[in-house]
Amino acid sequence: MKEDFFTYQAQTTPHPLAMEISHAEGSYIFATNGKKYLDFVAGVSACSLGHRHPKVVNAIKEQLDKYLHVMVYGEYIQQPAVALTKLLASLLPDPLEKTYLTNSGTEAIEGSLKLARRVTGRSQIIAAKLAYHGNTMGSMSVMGYEERKQAFRPLIPDVSFISFNEEDDLEQITNKTAGVILETIQGGAGFITPKNDYLRKVKKRCEEVGALLILDEIQPGFGRTGKLFGFQNYDMAPDIIVMGKGMGGGLPIGAFTASSEMMNQLQDNPKLGHITTFGGNPVIAAAALATLEEISQSDLMSETLEKEKLIRSLLVHPLITEIRGVGLMLALMTVTPDIANEIVLKCQDNGLILFWLLFEPKAVRITPPLTISKEEIKEGCQIILEVLDNIEYPKN
Repeated sequence: MKEDFFTYQAQTTPHPLAMEISHAEGSYIFATNGKKYLDFVAGVSACSLGHRHPKVVNAIKEQLDKYLHVMVYGEYIQQPAVALTKLLASLLPDPLEKTYLTNSGTEAIEGSLKLARRVTGRSQIIAAKLAYHGNTMGSMSVMGYEERKQAFRPLIPDVSFISFNEEDDLEQITNKTAGVILETIQGGAGFITPKNDYLRKVKKRCEEVGALLILDEIQPGFGRTGKLFGFQNYDMAPDIIVMGKGMGGGLPIGAFTASSEMMNQLQDNPKLGHITTFGGNPVIAAAALATLEEISQSDLMSETLEKEKLIRSLLVHPLITEIRGVGLMLALMTVTPDIANEIVLKCQDNGLILFWLLFEPKAVRITPPLTISKEEIKEGCQIILEVLDNIEYPKN
């Protein structure tokens, strides 16, 4: 199968990890060679409830017995999508009440950028340096990392960049700005959190000039920071919220939510202002609904903060410079990129799955399922510490 994998399936890097998967359950992934791996990555923050959570699996099976795809998005009334969007509205602050369901986070980003331009009648989009919002052309246009974009230019025009947490840059938001798009917590840059009421100050500036604030919650959303969405930690709310990853319980989904007044503008002038065939797919919406119900009705979110404290207390080592992030969206920062690489690769050899971040080479991703137990956290952290103890430093 490995030969077929490299021959027929397009790759994203020259050297994929190429672990051959047999099955997955809870906090563990099993390879076809019989080896068991504790998962500290959760499909890059996507498997919020771990692998094959019973409530998610049951919701999928129940929907499979009713119907699959029946019509393009928005034409027919389908119970899973209606129930999902209604529950989301009940958990979000006013006026965030109407949701457009998509197939992925990057598609939701595209929709949010279109909505900002449609509502304001303006064209300028302002994004953050070192931002990552996805890899389609519009999302790439608001990516703040030129090395990843250069080969694909020209991208969409009238995009400017500011530095995250730099208040002086907010003067660049003017009455020509349609929208400001930010990650609530910068992911690819190294899990950078907002400081000194930064998000509130951005929102205030947007209100002053009539621009819209779009917050990308694709990584921190769905309980990962101890709140349902990361922005709820910062006493503010965006005009448009974008979500994905952990929303689907392991299935592909995205969404963007705004006020009814704004979202209704995608219906007309022109009609079909945003359209998707498979967005709101009933099986995926059923899985997302089960995921949202479990996260919002259990103690998982509050437990996330206790698990963060446990990880921080355990991962103390001379080669760890700091641990960034909130809840179970954490980045272990190391002394050098070489050490980060060794941690990821040697921990996999020892039965623990870790991963890298996009733009920060000294970082190691720790984003386990919200359902991970404290004993499993202790098991994984012990593997990390043992690997660190066997790394020779400094490098010659």
